[in-house]
Amino acid sequence: MLKSQQQIIVDLQQKLAEQQHVLVSQQQEILEQQRKMYEQMDLIKVQYGMLFDTVKQMSFQSLQEDIQNYFESHLQGLQNQVRNHLQKSYSVHKVEVDAKVINAGESLLDCGLCESDEFCNFQKTPSQCEKCTLCPAGFFQMSECSANSDRICQDRDECTESPSICGERIKCLNTPGGFRCLGIAEKDAALGMCGEEYFFNKEMQECQACLKCEDGMVAMPCSTVSDTVCSATSENKLSESWAANIILPSVKSGISQVYSGLNLKIKGKLPCEILSVEDSSLVFRQHGLLWTDLNFAVKHSCRNFLQLSLKLNGSEEGYELSGVRIEQPEGKYFQSTSLSSAAEVEPSQTLSVYLRSPNQFCNQSKDLNIYDLITPLSLFWLSHDTGAVALSAQMSTAMHYQTNYRPTFKIISVSDPYMLSLSHDGRAIKFTETGVVKFVFHQALYSMGHTCVREGFSLISYINRNGTNRELMNVFKSGVNYRDTSISASGATKVGAGDLISFEILSPAQCNVRYFGDSSGISMFSLIWIPSAVSSAISATVSVTGLPTGAVRNKLLDFTQVSSNEKQIQLVSSGQLAQKYFIFTEKGVASLAFNLKLIHSCNVLKMTLNQLTMDHMQPTAIAQQIGGQMPEGSIWTSVSLRASFGVHNGTLISVSLDCVRGRINQITHEHGTSISILWISS
Repeated sequence: MLKSQQQIIVDLQQKLAEQQHVLVSQQQEILEQQRKMYEQMDLIKVQYGMLFDTVKQMSFQSLQEDIQNYFESHLQGLQNQVRNHLQKSYSVHKVEVDAKVINAGESLLDCGLCESDEFCNFQKTPSQCEKCTLCPAGFFQMSECSANSDRICQDRDECTESPSICGERIKCLNTPGGFRCLGIAEKDAALGMCGEEYFFNKEMQECQACLKCEDGMVAMPCSTVSDTVCSATSENKLSESWAANIILPSVKSGISQVYSGLNLKIKGKLPCEILSVEDSSLVFRQHGLLWTDLNFAVKHSCRNFLQLSLKLNGSEEGYELSGVRIEQPEGKYFQSTSLSSAAEVEPSQTLSVYLRSPNQFCNQSKDLNIYDLITPLSLFWLSHDTGAVALSAQMSTAMHYQTNYRPTFKIISVSDPYMLSLSHDGRAIKFTETGVVKFVFHQALYSMGHTCVREGFSLISYINRNGTNRELMNVFKSGVNYRDTSISASGATKVGAGDLISFEILSPAQCNVRYFGDSSGISMFSLIWIPSAVSSAISATVSVTGLPTGAVRNKLLDFTQVSSNEKQIQLVSSGQLAQKYFIFTEKGVASLAFNLKLIHSCNVLKMTLNQLTMDHMQPTAIAQQIGGQMPEGSIWTSVSLRASFGVHNGTLISVSLDCVRGRINQITHEHGTSISILWISS
């Protein structure tokens, strides 16, 4: 008797399991039908948009209304079908199964204990807890998230809820998260036509619901033509900066040769949430976009050149983000260079600094002497919540020698191809939307001729707006004869939709130059584009009056601002600090790039970035770069300083020069000298 009852129970359980399987299959079919319905809706919207544009151009008003009514009726029918399927899906979601198998002790579709903001997704095998969906702006909640079902959201039909929202004579078309008033002009939208809690999206040419910030953390409220910008909570920062020292590894038997590559040790100054230092490298803990600056000065006697590079290691074999070549000097003096890169990083990826030489006899203990700079390595990290986009490109190899060289780019990686793209000839980067961009350009080259040494090279960056080129920056590099070297430029600037950034390298006549481009990182271009809502940038040059000359010891440079004023960062214009200090008015992260072209006889020229805060009466040196003796035969030389650092309201920064055993004879205030400062909200 007992055995027969147990058999009946087992049969019932089997039937119940089969019914559960049927329910899950039905739900999957409903969801698939729902997806197809949405695809049909999107297709009809696209077809409608194309036909409407054609009709608009032909000015057939009557035909326009017929087509419009036709598609609106079909679109409404599809929306009703989708709502029915959503209701069915919702009813299936609400079925709670609590069948248990004898001797198993667990529910067939149980995830265990989910968090309060999670639900059990039994479509996965095995079932697992997932975060409840948050209804986006312009959608309303149909059902609450429960233990066994996700939250269901429905697009709000503004056209039905407010029939006169577009006026009496203008047709209203409902769109996901908003609505479109057919034929409305942008100037009308700027007057508030979209109504409260909506803004006019210029790219989509429609009204969109304003974003609702969690916990009311609003950095910039919604306006008639821009969406809400939410501020970051303490647990979710938009940006962060970090700095470290760089030292040579200790010399041990068998690894003193530079040929195989030296992994320079990174020693962080302060702990950081986004990264840690392990085995002389940086290990990232969070997703985001990374900008790295490295100031480096070395005295070496290695033949050919030294190559300094930043290497990113992931789960696969690492690759060079960027690199610069430090030429073999004619004498023994310090040479300096600055290296920068942009990249998209993931948790567990590492960043390392490498120094290598093509000469097998280059010895670390005998041939290298690295100058101990103040905080040579600095970086800033951006959360994806900023909406920033990163791009990396390499230059194509130029197999012949040229006097003027305009590089051609090949994109290696871009986090959003819609926002950043190449021009038709591949010689410029094009921007889709207005924003602020931080960029760096490294070009490796080999030159021959005494005029190369005497006159040097100029790297010019241009910004093209509405078909007109404007010089953005001019960087000078001392030339070499029968040597490998690199020329580099970094800066920050505001860009508009459709703007282009390109580069050109000018070399003197009778100077033969070969430009290299490959995947080793020696000729790279990388940038980070940041929305204007969370960033700003200014540029300046040294002031014509008060240029330091003669025996200069720790003297602050005077600057003249050449870009428009920005709210978050300004050049002090009055008082004792006038023209010498830049002041920040909001908390965030700053990134500076400074290039100086000059003539001097200093044994060592020190360029120091100083920071002055309300907490300290005396300025503090936060970054440094040096220049060695003037290269023999050169008329001019240059020094570059790059650094990223945190700022608060009232933070001031300045740049000072210190000439050790010698004098400064001349500083150019135009071509070859420039400073740019980027600010990003934290």
